[in-house]
Amino acid sequence: MKKRALISVSDKTGVIPFAQGLEKIGFDIISTGGTLKVLQEAGVQAQSVASVTQFDEILDGRVKTLHPYIHAGLLARRDDATHQNELQVREIAPIDVVAVNLYPFKETIAKPDVTEADAIENIDIGGPTMLRAAAKNFRDVTVVVNPHDYEEVLEQLAKDSKETVAYRKQLAAKVFRHTANYDALIANYFNEITDEQDPNTYTKTYEKVQSLRYGENPHQHAAFYKDPNGKGASIANATQLHGKELSYNNIQDANAALEIVLEFGDAQPAAVAVKHMNPCGVGMGSTISEAFAKAYAADSTSIFGGIVALNREVDVETANQLKEIFLEIVIAPSFTEEALAILTVKPNIRLLQTPIEMNQSDKEKVVSVVGGLLVQDRDFGEVTAKDVTVATERKPTEQELASLLFAWKVVKHVKSNAIVVANEQQTLGVGAGQMNRVGAAAIALEQAGGKANGAVLASDAFFPMPDTVETAAKAGVKAIIQPGGSKRDQDSIDVCNQYGMAMVFTGMRHFKH
Repeated sequence: MKKRALISVSDKTGVIPFAQGLEKIGFDIISTGGTLKVLQEAGVQAQSVASVTQFDEILDGRVKTLHPYIHAGLLARRDDATHQNELQVREIAPIDVVAVNLYPFKETIAKPDVTEADAIENIDIGGPTMLRAAAKNFRDVTVVVNPHDYEEVLEQLAKDSKETVAYRKQLAAKVFRHTANYDALIANYFNEITDEQDPNTYTKTYEKVQSLRYGENPHQHAAFYKDPNGKGASIANATQLHGKELSYNNIQDANAALEIVLEFGDAQPAAVAVKHMNPCGVGMGSTISEAFAKAYAADSTSIFGGIVALNREVDVETANQLKEIFLEIVIAPSFTEEALAILTVKPNIRLLQTPIEMNQSDKEKVVSVVGGLLVQDRDFGEVTAKDVTVATERKPTEQELASLLFAWKVVKHVKSNAIVVANEQQTLGVGAGQMNRVGAAAIALEQAGGKANGAVLASDAFFPMPDTVETAAKAGVKAIIQPGGSKRDQDSIDVCNQYGMAMVFTGMRHFKH
């Protein structure tokens, strides 16, 4: 009995040479709908599924392959005499190869004007069923879901008896990953349209961007995956214009830099320098060149080997500034041709282009713990001048309030315990990741030095003791922004009043672990 292959694909890339190759090595071809038409027009002697099942497609094609003559042919074990006898009695021929890829559900829901009806109509039923049936019976059936595998599959099939179970098992594994990915996309879509909160099973799916050379350290294996329908500013979706492959740590730091620069939108040019996922310098200016100069001056030591994110196109002036420093990555919405010519002289610098626009549709932050995941909302919390409450006798001046709100945007992205000392357009000192808040303040104030006199201070969480305020006051800090809410708030307020400082409460904290 001649071997049979069933081909039914939405993505028709390479399907004609694949079918022709199958015919050449002795396969009969079964196909459906659009695939059948494409193959027949190319001269492939394909027969319709309906001619096999003796049952026409119905319900606008919703039912065509869901039939025992197809699935018995896929699922029958060749080494099981009972199975083979049943096929013979019912005059069902085995199917030895299945090439199927699915309705474009991912591409459909990615369209900005997609309707619920369009999305649902692009949920494939017969395709996943055939794939799973063939993959389950991988000992006897070769199943291919990716057009990139067609050539290798033909080579393996041409070897006939040398085609191994191990190879078919690998193809089956691809199928189950593919159908799991497909089903997860559908599940997530329905979670969104039904506003499901905290479902009992978490079924997110991600697609590989690249294998990485190693993880945080050379002895750790790593890979980079992305949300298949992720939109907006993202390192996963950024275009790399120049430089070496990104490393695990590069990606972490670049993401941190991007998240911070997004806080500033496009109202004013802003530049962010990051080292080990903490900002070492943030600046704003009338031009992107001025903004970067301020970010650099904020900590000209730590920026060495760091990541820079900018919210404006990189021009010649800024490119010349960036060129003078050893930087791992520069992220921007665009680069002028002249700027690229300047920066690409450095072979190792990575240049990433991504739109600098906050995307609040990506709502979740997921962190792995041993044996599980923590899932929470991303921190989109914002504070404006109208949101703060003045807690002290003295109100902040207009300039101080602008400085406080600037510092608040930055401290949100600093590892806790976090303190940021700043003026209206520049960080002056950053204290990150300390075990107590007064220690973080001491680091930030020491880095600011004499510039702390007249500056402002932001804290990611409240002061349980007045010691941080006392330290800031002695350094000359004139205003403080903090969440408030401690049982001992009054102690801090009293110190502020003693030194003539202003303090405002946000009512919102920004712990970052």
